[in-house]
Amino acid sequence: MLDGSSPQAGKMWKKAILSFSFDGKQLTKTFLICNTGSHTIVLGLKWLGAHNPEIDWNSHTLLFPHTPPDHVAIAEEEEADKNPLEGEEFNKLPPHRHYNIGIELTKEGPLNSSLYSMTDAESATLKDWLRDKLKASKIHPSKLSISSLVMFVPKKDGSCCLLCGAKVFTKLDLQWGYNNVHVKEGDKWKTVFCTKYGLYKSLVMTFGLTNAPALLQHFMNKLFKDLLDICVIIYLDDILIYSKDDVDHTQHVHEVLCWLMDNQSFCKASKCTFHITSVEYLGIIVLDKGFSLDKLKIQAMQEWPTPTKVKEVQSFLGFANFLCQFVANFSHMARPLYNLVKKDTLWKWDTKEQEAFQGLKDAITNAPVLCHADPSKLYFLETNASGAALGSIMSQQQDDDCLHPLGFLSESFKGAEQNYNTHNKELLAIIRSFKYWHIFLEGTLHPITVFINHCNLEYWKES
Repeated sequence: MLDGSSPQAGKMWKKAILSFSFDGKQLTKTFLICNTGSHTIVLGLKWLGAHNPEIDWNSHTLLFPHTPPDHVAIAEEEEADKNPLEGEEFNKLPPHRHYNIGIELTKEGPLNSSLYSMTDAESATLKDWLRDKLKASKIHPSKLSISSLVMFVPKKDGSCCLLCGAKVFTKLDLQWGYNNVHVKEGDKWKTVFCTKYGLYKSLVMTFGLTNAPALLQHFMNKLFKDLLDICVIIYLDDILIYSKDDVDHTQHVHEVLCWLMDNQSFCKASKCTFHITSVEYLGIIVLDKGFSLDKLKIQAMQEWPTPTKVKEVQSFLGFANFLCQFVANFSHMARPLYNLVKKDTLWKWDTKEQEAFQGLKDAITNAPVLCHADPSKLYFLETNASGAALGSIMSQQQDDDCLHPLGFLSESFKGAEQNYNTHNKELLAIIRSFKYWHIFLEGTLHPITVFINHCNLEYWKES
């Protein structure tokens, strides 16, 4: 206390902001609440150092040697403002909102789970996670007889059709995204999870709940409803702010940060990027001219070893499928590999499979930049169909008067479609293209030009 000893009541956490008069001056100060005996308040060394009053030890009085400047109070007020990017963690629960998450149990779902063995790294991570969550009051110890398993999910510490004309970008990462939503009263017992350190229940929404992603998206959409599709795109806890120039962008970023601050939501500063001309968003590089592939993904594709078993082919196709929008006729090129992973198919890696594998690697490595769609320009479709798949390219003319791709469509024929004759497959390619890109093509003020290479469809000109 005043003599340097520790307070008997333990640490002092509660604070109060009080106004008081001193030497004819009206001051405001934040005080810690504790037992000070016969003293009403105690002005500590920090206050004395900040104001540097003249001390008369004989009369026990303090005097200001001069009038404190106004900017001191202004600076204190600015420093007291909450910063939505401050720190890497917020140690308090989010406010209750009308869309607190509720948990509906299924009849066939188990109500208890047994523990499983953990590695030393997992145990250390779990212990740190429990300590942090308990400190932040986001979880509480529990004695219930039901529980679920704690899950480990690898974290990456890595609808864009509205970005035409955008030249400046900022990406924000919402800190502890799922934890920004409370669990409804009466449903918290359903969140109990078991660890070798005990049972705990969560007071906030956690990753792994069935409807958690949808509810987080709803929360974010409601939070930024006035800015969506104007200067903000949101996918779960990833916020992309886009503008046509630096002046507008500064205002847009300020608005977003104000919304976050007003709703007690915070960002992880180490994962945010501000005022840049290209940004990685949802695994794609967003540029002022369009979209391109991440260099790390291109490097991974270049270094991918030749598969030696079915699971390795499935892994390669899973990675390549994410990038298929950058490759023309992807499904047709990958058909030999898809045939290889069909059920009850014998493993046979021959020239055909090797050519398909290498062809996909080359196509992804040399993938073009996909331009932003411009509603004021004409749209062009180029469609094609083979025996096993259909393909399509949507393009627009750019400043060089050449057609540049906006995107690629590639699908395999399924079921009865495989038995269609050639001209029906060609027609299906056109229909699928219009359905796939309907958000661009519906309502366009210009005619849409379709390029085909099958003469049987020329009767459209006369019908």
